[in-house]
Amino acid sequence: MSAHNVKSSAAAISVLASGTLAAAKFTVGISIGSLALISEALHSSIDLVATIITWAVVQVSDRPADQEHHYGHGKLESISALGVIALLYVLAGGILVEAYSRLTEGSPPPSISAIPFVVLIIDILVNLWRARALHRAARDTKSQALAADALHFATDVMDSFAVIIGLVLTGLGFWWGDAAAAIAVAVMIALLGLRMARSTVETLVDRAPEGALEKATAAIRNVPGVIDVDRLRVRMVGPTYFIDAIAKVPRTTPIDRVEEIKRTAQAAVANVLGDADLTFTAVPVARDNESVRERIMVIARNSGLAIHHVTVHALGEKLIVSIDLEVDGEMELTAAHAVAHDLERAIREDFGDDVEVDTHIEPLEPELPWGSDAAPDRVKTIREALTRFAAGGPIHDIHNVRVRDSNSGEIVNFHCRAAPSMSVIKVHEAVDEIERALRRAFPTIKRVISHAEPPHP
Repeated sequence: MSAHNVKSSAAAISVLASGTLAAAKFTVGISIGSLALISEALHSSIDLVATIITWAVVQVSDRPADQEHHYGHGKLESISALGVIALLYVLAGGILVEAYSRLTEGSPPPSISAIPFVVLIIDILVNLWRARALHRAARDTKSQALAADALHFATDVMDSFAVIIGLVLTGLGFWWGDAAAAIAVAVMIALLGLRMARSTVETLVDRAPEGALEKATAAIRNVPGVIDVDRLRVRMVGPTYFIDAIAKVPRTTPIDRVEEIKRTAQAAVANVLGDADLTFTAVPVARDNESVRERIMVIARNSGLAIHHVTVHALGEKLIVSIDLEVDGEMELTAAHAVAHDLERAIREDFGDDVEVDTHIEPLEPELPWGSDAAPDRVKTIREALTRFAAGGPIHDIHNVRVRDSNSGEIVNFHCRAAPSMSVIKVHEAVDEIERALRRAFPTIKRVISHAEPPHP
C-alpha cells in the first residue's frame, strides 16, 4: 500500500472512532453532570475536528511539486497542526474557567454509576489501539499530521484515567474530585499543545531534523571522489528531506565523473534518510598530492586548449615544462603564438616566474570522415610488412590488422604481443619503431594505431 493510502486509511478510521467515543462521553457526561467527563468529550470532539482536518490535508499534502510549490505541499500538514493547537488551548482555557467556577461556587457533584466507567474503559482501549496504529503509520510515512493525531490519542488515555480518578474521588465523598479531574484534563491538553507547537514550529522555521545533518554529511563524505563537505543544509517538508550540499571534488575530475558523483551522493543520502531530495554543488579544489602534470592539464582545460605530451623535469631547483599545443591548422602563426604565450603565462602564474616553459605548436588533428575497409590484398600487404618490421625484435604475433581508407589517407590498426615483463616505455619505443617503418614504406598511411598485449596464459 502506498504512503498516501496508508495515511488516508489511518485518518479515516480515526474519524469514525473519534466521533463515536466523543458522542458517548458527552451524552453520559451530561446525564450524570460530570465536568471532567464533559471536558474529555469536548477534547475528543477537538480530536474529531483535528482528524477530519488531517484526513483532508493528507489528500493535498502528498501531491507532487508544481510550478507554484517547488518543494511540494508537505507543509500544509504543519499548518493544519497549528490550527489544532489553537483549538486545544481554547478548550483548555474553557475547562479551567468552568472548573474554577465549580470549585468556588460549590456545584453539586455528579451522580455515580457503572455506565461512565464502562464508557471510559472502552475509550481507553480504543485510544490505545488507534494511537499505536497512527504512530506506526506516521513513522512509516513521516507524516507530521498523523504523528500529532497519534499524540492526541495517547494523551486521551491519560485524560480518561484522570476522569476515572475524579469519579472515584467523588464516589468516596470528595465533592471537588470531578472539578479537580477536569483541571487535570485541561493541564494535559495544554501540555499536549505545547509539545505539538514545538515540533510544528521547528518544521515551519526549517529547523534541521535531529541527526539528519550528521547522517547526510557522513554519507556524502563516503562517496568516492568527494574530498570533503564544505557546507550542508537540511530542512524537512512533509516526509521529504530537502538537502543543499556544497562538496569539494578534485579539480582534475572530468565533468561526466562529477555527474556520476552527484548521482552516487543522492543514492547515499536516500539510503540513510529515506525520502530525500539532494541539491549537490561540486566545488573543484586542488589536492595536496596533485602532480605538476595534472596542474598543467587543468590550466589548459580551463583555457579551452588541447594539449598533450606534457613532459616535466627539474633542473636543480628550476622546473622545466614542455608541452605540445594543438591549434587550428588554418590559424596564422601570430595568433597561434599568442595562444601559446597566454598558456605559458598562465602556467607561470600558477608555478612562479622562474618556471621554464616551451610550447610546441602543431595543427589540431582534424575529425576524419567515415572511411571504408581496404581491399583484402591491401590488408594482407600491410600485415606482412608489419610482421617483417617486427621480426627479430621484442614485438611479435602481429594480428587483428585492419586497414581503412579515408580522404586523409589510410588508417591502420593492429594488435601485437610483447613479453609480460617488459616495461611500458620499452614496449612503446619498440612499437613506435615499427609504426615509423610502416609509414616510411607506405607514404599513403596517415595514422597507425597499435595495441600491445601480453601473451596468452
